[in-house]
Amino acid sequence: MSEQILSYLKENREQLLRKLTDFLAIPSISTDSKHNEDVVRAGNFVVDYLNDIGFKNVKLHSTPGHPLVYGEWLEAEGAPTVLLYGHYDVQPADPLELWESEPFHPEVRNGKLYARGASDDKGQTFMHLAVFEAFMKTLGRLPINVKVCIEGEEEIGSKHLFGVLQEKLDQYRADFAIISDSGMVEAGQPTILYGLKGFTGLEVTVTGPDRDLHSGIYGGAVKNPAMALAHMIGSLKNEGEQVTVQGFYEGIEELSEGERRLMNETPGEEYTKTVGIEEVTPEVGYTAKEHTMARPTLEINGMFSGYQGEGTKTIIPSTATAKISCRLVPGQEPDRIQQLITDHLYNVAPKGVKVQVDPVPLFGRAYKIDPNHDLLQKAAQSYSEAFGKEAVFVRLGGSIPVVEMIDRLFHIPVVLLGFGTPEDNLHSPNESFPLESFDKGMEVLVNYYTKAAEKE
Repeated sequence: MSEQILSYLKENREQLLRKLTDFLAIPSISTDSKHNEDVVRAGNFVVDYLNDIGFKNVKLHSTPGHPLVYGEWLEAEGAPTVLLYGHYDVQPADPLELWESEPFHPEVRNGKLYARGASDDKGQTFMHLAVFEAFMKTLGRLPINVKVCIEGEEEIGSKHLFGVLQEKLDQYRADFAIISDSGMVEAGQPTILYGLKGFTGLEVTVTGPDRDLHSGIYGGAVKNPAMALAHMIGSLKNEGEQVTVQGFYEGIEELSEGERRLMNETPGEEYTKTVGIEEVTPEVGYTAKEHTMARPTLEINGMFSGYQGEGTKTIIPSTATAKISCRLVPGQEPDRIQQLITDHLYNVAPKGVKVQVDPVPLFGRAYKIDPNHDLLQKAAQSYSEAFGKEAVFVRLGGSIPVVEMIDRLFHIPVVLLGFGTPEDNLHSPNESFPLESFDKGMEVLVNYYTKAAEKE
């Protein structure tokens, strides 16, 4: 059966690529209101494609922001139902002068398709639709029941997705979910992503005098807010990269030896070569891979205070501010971590200044699935059959809020089938997607949808 599907994809490859380039040519930039009509146009592209494939109940749901595409095919009697999530909105293309080709005039060069959204996430979402087309055009049916949820607000935090899913729980309910909005550890290396970190953050502002003061006249009498903030921030971690906030690590599972082995055997970036550092500095007792993949982090994302211009301006600044973010692991609740850090900062604040801590509204819980789960093992087999390599299993230091959202609402496994590569330049000029990932990725999907439909 799979050979028929793969033959269709091979014979119609150029036609499918043309269709994908039409999709990529729509500047569906969700962050820019000037492109609101383009975002709707991209949503309608998905609607039209689903209708052409043969999906039923295809709709462009309006939200207070950008619309959400729904469609279903539920005629595989006795087979499970999968919820496919993707997004059709993209990041802005700026700075335009750094692009080697127009961001919304897709171009193939050196085995890669260049365009904004080629990898994140139009290209990867399109691959699923193309595979559905291949099944329907050759067999007249899909091997599995499918519900589609493709949104237009992922790049602005999926502002309205949770509300829509919560309101329409029964409509979107499924046995498991698939998301292709991630990547492989290196080009051509099948990668099973079985864990994601959660996220929380806050901003702290320290205020001293009601205006900037002469540092000579007032130095020694007035507390310097920048110095006060530096001491407060310095108290958040020790020299072993351990967070010193009381209760920060409570509830976290220790890494098993098996997981440690999986992480350390995984190919990965050599930071001393790629980011211009002399040595890595993970939490004491853990390797850099273990820390980035599976230990929580606390980072300062920005600090600003006082004079920033050329030369010297000898002042005691009136205020100082720092932005803090944490990547969380299972067992940590974002709002609790926010509160623990807030309490810590107030407790260590020195005399002579006022402190204001404000939580960042964007947050999400961590997600993890057992790497031995049957759905992940079938994914690993499907990858290996297409790429000719054994899959590696990794956890990611980043966050994909929709994963935790689906887990929280539906309590179902979420399978992350990513085909991007570290060289895809996500959110940057010259975003691209390897045609090898396009071709072999669709083979993975054919294999996977077939295997996932099989009863144990």
